[in-house]
Amino acid sequence: MKSDWFATAPVTINWAVTNRCNFKCRHCYSRTDASQELDFDTVCNLLEKIAQAKVFNINFGGGEPLLRKDILKIAQAASNLGLSVSMNSNGFLIDRDVAQRLKQAGFQKVGISIDSPKQEVHDEFRGVEGSHRKAIAALMHLKEAGIETSISSVICRININDIEGLIEQAISSGAGNLNFHNFKCSGLGFTNKDDLDLRPEEWKEFYICAAEHKNRVKNLHISLEDPIIALLGHKNGDSLVKGSVCGKLSLNIKSNGDVTPCGFIPLVIGNLCNDDLMDIWNNSPVLARLRNKKPKGKCLKCGNYADCLGGCTARALALTGDINNPDPHCWQNES
Repeated sequence: MKSDWFATAPVTINWAVTNRCNFKCRHCYSRTDASQELDFDTVCNLLEKIAQAKVFNINFGGGEPLLRKDILKIAQAASNLGLSVSMNSNGFLIDRDVAQRLKQAGFQKVGISIDSPKQEVHDEFRGVEGSHRKAIAALMHLKEAGIETSISSVICRININDIEGLIEQAISSGAGNLNFHNFKCSGLGFTNKDDLDLRPEEWKEFYICAAEHKNRVKNLHISLEDPIIALLGHKNGDSLVKGSVCGKLSLNIKSNGDVTPCGFIPLVIGNLCNDDLMDIWNNSPVLARLRNKKPKGKCLKCGNYADCLGGCTARALALTGDINNPDPHCWQNES
């Protein structure tokens, strides 16, 4: 597959419908975003544009999407347009009644963020006492309502020694998927990177360990979404593309309608209120550069470049200012 391959339309749109949140996470990328929220009618108009472009899935996030009082109506509108509807949530506001209403509104999948099997560690990281207990309860309520669930765990300093515990927690809570997300250095993630991020060799050790568990565990799907696992001879999760998926399979929409390649790449390439989605997808100069990265530095002589394409573009941009530079998490030595 060529490195510049991308889907004919975004497979998934990740939409931060609000930046408001009831948590105070130490790695949050959106808390400092002052963008205004779009009103319900405008959101519905944009959903029609998205459906017309033949996007498959719309994934609502934020912030905490459940803080929007109209999120159920938004989801129902998306579902009525034929979109597959999912959401990322911290789970704090999901009780049995909310879970049932989410199902009725058309939510097919809901991901809950849990970053440690230890209640006190998760609560401290997320900044809210009782958040771990509420997240576990939310998973149970969602499963009871018939909604597919997943757990999202941001791998960093607080949980690197608790991988088995995270897996056991996912199995015991009935989650169908466990997504190990690589630490991004955007927003507060950049501010707190020295305390939270791992060294390149630690990332190598983590992925060796996580890949072993992925092959061993049979009753849970473990997702490893990081292009640099190509250095270990592994595919980037279940991705259809090599390197970062940003701008090849997915796009991000901010709360005000601004379009960016992903939530961790703060490069605005249009606004869906004014611009045509497919024009952005096919003609954005920024997306063209993301789809056709040029190796620099140690990537020039690396035999794995054709598979990882320099690793995570968001990290390279955040820490080096250049999307073509090697991923700072890469453990390959200079040759």
